[in-house]
Amino acid sequence: MPNVLIVGATRGLGAAVAKQYTSIGHQVYATARSSNPPSDDKNLSYIPSIDLSTPDAGPNLIKYLEAHSITSLDIIVITAGYFVTETFEEPSFDKQLAMYKTCAIGPTLLVSALGNYTPSSTSKPLLSQGAKVILVSSEGGSIKLVYDGGGNYGHHASKAALNMSGKLLSVDLKDRGVAVGIVHPGFMRTDMTKGVGFDKFWDSGGAVTPDVAAESLVKWIKTFGIEHTGEFWAPRGAADIGSAEAVLGPKDRLPIPLQLPW
Repeated sequence: MPNVLIVGATRGLGAAVAKQYTSIGHQVYATARSSNPPSDDKNLSYIPSIDLSTPDAGPNLIKYLEAHSITSLDIIVITAGYFVTETFEEPSFDKQLAMYKTCAIGPTLLVSALGNYTPSSTSKPLLSQGAKVILVSSEGGSIKLVYDGGGNYGHHASKAALNMSGKLLSVDLKDRGVAVGIVHPGFMRTDMTKGVGFDKFWDSGGAVTPDVAAESLVKWIKTFGIEHTGEFWAPRGAADIGSAEAVLGPKDRLPIPLQLPW
C-alpha cells in the first residue's frame, strides 16, 4: 500500500486530496496545525502540530515518522497556503512575511528535511527512487501570466518563489530518482478564496469545488514522473486561468493538462 503524506490536510484541497487517496486504498498521513486534529480513520492518520510557517515543522514531522516506524513516503503533496490581499496603496510587511513563510520558505525547508532523513531502522532514505513531491502553487506564481492588475505582492511573489524552490529541489533530488512537480490545481471555491473576496468571481471564473480539483490532481500525479521533474503544470488545463487566453492563446486550443510558463 503506497504511503502518501498530505501537508495541510484538514480543509480545502488538502482534505479533498486525502479523501481521494484513502478512497483508492492508499495509506494517508495528513498534517494539521492543531494539537487536536480530527480522529484517525481506517487508512488516514493525522499528524498534529505541524505548522509550515515555523522552523519546527520538519523536525516535528520527522519525530512522528520515527516514532511510528514510517520508513518511506511514495507521494508528498504540500497544499498548505496562506493568502491575504494587498494593494499598491496599502502593502503590508507582516502579511507578505506570513505568505512567504507558509507558501515558499516552509515547503522548501520541509522537503529538504524529509529528503535528508534516513530512518534509524533502515539504511534507505525516506525519499528514494520513484517517490513524488508535489508543491501546490498557483497561476499567480507565473510572471508571464501576469497580464493586468497589480497588487497582491505577497501572494504572487511567494508563489513565484515556491516555483523557483521547486525547480531547485528537483535538481537536488533528480539523481535519487525523486520527481518534484509544481502545480496550479485550479481556481477553487474554498474558505481561502472566499476570505479574500474572490467568491464574487467564482461563477465567472469557473471556480470548482476542492473535490473536483483533487480528482484532477490525483489523476495527474499518477501520470507524473521523473521525465517531467521540475516543471510547472495545470492538471485542469486553462479553463479557470483568467489570463490564459490573452497570454497563451484560445483556451479551446490549449492542451489538458497544460504546462505553464514561469
